[in-house]
Parts: sequence; structure tokens; C-alpha cells
Amino acid sequence: MSVAQRITEAEYERIVLAAPDQQWELIEGRLREKPGKSWDHGRIVTLLGYLLMFQLDHREFLVLYESRVRREVGTIFLPDLMVVPTSYGRDFAGQPGVLAIFSDPLPLVVEVWSASTGDYDVDTKIPEYQRRGDRELWRIHPYERTLTARRHQPDESYAETVYRTGIVAAESLPGVAVDLSELFGD
Repeated sequence: MSVAQRITEAEYERIVLAAPDQQWELIEGRLREKPGKSWDHGRIVTLLGYLLMFQLDHREFLVLYESRVRREVGTIFLPDLMVVPTSYGRDFAGQPGVLAIFSDPLPLVVEVWSASTGDYDVDTKIPEYQRRGDRELWRIHPYERTLTARRHQPDESYAETVYRTGIVAAESLPGVAVDLSELFGD
């Protein structure tokens, strides 16, 4: 659901903090409620988070679910999963009631396809993550059983690779890889 009236980020924060069980994004000043997840969607996000956390040093990185990233003032998305350097949390630590909204590029942002948001993720969110300069973007499709990786290149473009089998390395996180057969439950 989208709300037509434009609001400020301060109003957005008040709404989000007042209704913590709802998932709101802000698109050019307009509220958009993120729909619920299917079992397959939630399973992939949860398992991927576990697989990544197991490989990352928690002193350097955290895996966050549906936390917030800012593209520009007035646009805030909730990726399904993202890897955040712990240093990014310094601005928010010890401040109850302050939303953590990350503006700096992230090493890895993940969206998992769902029937309700699949086109929106590809057409709207992924291009915005690229404009943010996020280093690596994964779009996982649980029914096509694919992981599409878009990786930031030195010339600021993104190279895209589609994986159907095997082990996928997170190039932005050295030493981190995910076995697709484990992720898709083979």
C-alpha cells in the first residue's frame, strides 16, 4: 500500500517508531508499506543471514534484516537483508528511539523475489542501490532457483552474473561464499 501525501523524514521516523510492527519505506516523500513475506521468502532470507553471519567477524560486520538505507533525503528502503560494517553503527549507538538509516554504501544488499514486490525490487530498488554505490547486490529468486549478483566495477558500472548452481562468492566480503544447494534446500 502506498500513501499519496508527501511527508518529511522526521514524520517518517515518528510513524515508524509509533507502529513498529509495520514495515514502511519512504519513496520520494511518500509512504509505502512493505508487504508480508511468503514462507519461501522468509526461509531464504533467514538461512542466508545465518550462512553469512557464520562466516563474518561480528566485530567488523553485522547482518541486518529489513533495516533502512537512504538513497537521498526522502527515499528510504528496507532491503530484505544487508551486511553492514559495525563502524556504521557508531552514529546510532546509545540513542534509543533513533532509527538507524544508513547512507553510506554497503558491502552487500540482498532482495529476495516475492510475487508482491518482484518487479518493484528490480525496477525501483536495485537501481537505487546502484546509485548509492552499494558494492554488491544480490537478487535471489526462490522459485527460479537463481541468484543474480550485480557487482560494482572500477568504472562505476555494475557487472551482472546469474548463478543457478554452485558456490557464489561475495566478492565484496573476502572469504565469504554461499552454496546454492544449501540455500535452496537441495
